[in-house]
Amino acid sequence: MNQSNCPVPKNQQPTNEFIELSKSKIFSWPKSKKSYVLILLKIWIGTFFLFILISSGSVYFQTDILRYVLLSFFCSLSIPFLFSIRLYLGWKHIFKRLTSEKVEYEESGWYDGQIWIKPLNLKEKESLIALVEVKPILTNLTQIISLIIIFALLGILLFQYKNI
Repeated sequence: MNQSNCPVPKNQQPTNEFIELSKSKIFSWPKSKKSYVLILLKIWIGTFFLFILISSGSVYFQTDILRYVLLSFFCSLSIPFLFSIRLYLGWKHIFKRLTSEKVEYEESGWYDGQIWIKPLNLKEKESLIALVEVKPILTNLTQIISLIIIFALLGILLFQYKNI
């Protein structure tokens, strides 16, 4: 953005917010789908062992070990799910700011919010960034969240059967 024409503070400009989010260690993980899936698998396995440890304190664990292992296995999906939702919401916010025709900003605090209408060339540039850089990340996160939900629902259905 041209600083002479733009009243938006530098740290609140959508392009700069995108660059800052891209450089963030955690928010840069979903850029590569394979590496993000590996990270989520590590988190899932770690939380699985934590959930096993917690459920082992149950009296019923000693009588029905398989059900509680399955319960721990599918309940441990909640941590990667919440993690992925947080990443999705952060990237979705940037996507909306990049594709919006207006930029909402604050000059010195929450009480003096302003709206600035983007010029056409800036709007086109930021829309291109949103479609080329951010949209694939949102697609990856949507697919991963959908898989986590499917596994969690499968676990709920499997746990409902008392014959296991």
